Amino acid sequence: MEKNGPMVVKIHDVNLDSDYAQWLNEIKSRYRSSQIKAAVKVNAEQLLFNWQLGRDLVMRKAEEKWGSGIVEQVSLDLQAAFSESKGFSATNLWRMKHWYTFYSDALEKLPQLVKEFQKTENQSNIKLPQVVEEFNAGTDASFPKIFACVPWGHHIEIITKCKDIKEALFYVVQCAYKGWSRHTLENCLHAHYYESCGGAITNFPEKLPSPQSEMAQEITKDTYDFGFLSLPDGYDEEKLETELEKQLTRFLLELGTGFAYLGRQKQIIVAGKTRKLDMLFFHINLNCYIVIELKAVPFQPEFAGKLNFYVNAVNDLIKTPSQNPTIGLLICKGKDNTEVQYAFNGITTPMGVASYDNVQIQKLQEQLPSVEELKARIRLLEEELANKK
Repeated sequence: MEKNGPMVVKIHDVNLDSDYAQWLNEIKSRYRSSQIKAAVKVNAEQLLFNWQLGRDLVMRKAEEKWGSGIVEQVSLDLQAAFSESKGFSATNLWRMKHWYTFYSDALEKLPQLVKEFQKTENQSNIKLPQVVEEFNAGTDASFPKIFACVPWGHHIEIITKCKDIKEALFYVVQCAYKGWSRHTLENCLHAHYYESCGGAITNFPEKLPSPQSEMAQEITKDTYDFGFLSLPDGYDEEKLETELEKQLTRFLLELGTGFAYLGRQKQIIVAGKTRKLDMLFFHINLNCYIVIELKAVPFQPEFAGKLNFYVNAVNDLIKTPSQNPTIGLLICKGKDNTEVQYAFNGITTPMGVASYDNVQIQKLQEQLPSVEELKARIRLLEEELANKK
């Protein structure tokens, strides 16, 4: 063995076989698992410390008691006591205070709010990592266990960019269960993912199996932005459909990925009568038809019954056995959530109700025909009169 070189150990009487290789892999797997558990536990304890230090700064009214520079003083004292540790800068201490303050209006209800949000986001059937489930926050019951699954940097991004607790908890739940990276979180915050994701009122959890119900919820929005449309005042459904078809590329982008357009006013024959669907789509990822009904007025309870009829008809007349159940989506000028929930009672098919906004209303002069259009109409009228003579 060289003086400073690696140690070489000669092993005798060893007979390596497949059982040894399997056992060695098991050892490596257990060690990696223990490393992950240790890292999660350390993160959980660090986050609890941050939460409690932020709480102390608020509850002790530190600035009133010891002066406006107390946060900086605590920072210096902690850095002197724990010079090997990072995270005790004054900036980070202010963040801890901000973190606690952000949620302080709902401290007693915070754990319950998290549970309700998990249920709303269809995550209640997914368990947190065992080490987090076993994590004991001590006497601080206001600290939800799910917070321990989200890195500190993520928490700072969330409370800095979110307007309220409900929006923040949405991103906390997404990060905890989907394992979002910091970059993914930043992109979703920038794209206002909360406002656009899974916002429609639906009965998907009751009418669709998992995981299709979760996927179907994720492709809906509470409010669709029709800012690319320009319509006359008092427009009706026909004009709305026509303009959406003209701006089909923009409409598909607003609907999201996976939608394939199959047609407008799609005809189906039911009991010898012709019925027409406003718009019919097929969603590639969900492997199902989506019937979209458009309304230029706010939601009315009878709209749900009509959409239910159309969805049942598509299931019976168009859907193949290999495809998933058809989904209905009603997009109205507005909606009352309570009315929608009542209208869903007794509905047998999966459907959702959303609204739209930002339609540009044309000014009167924009609605009038141009000089060229008037001249063209006059020429056509003159030709018609000449042909009649």
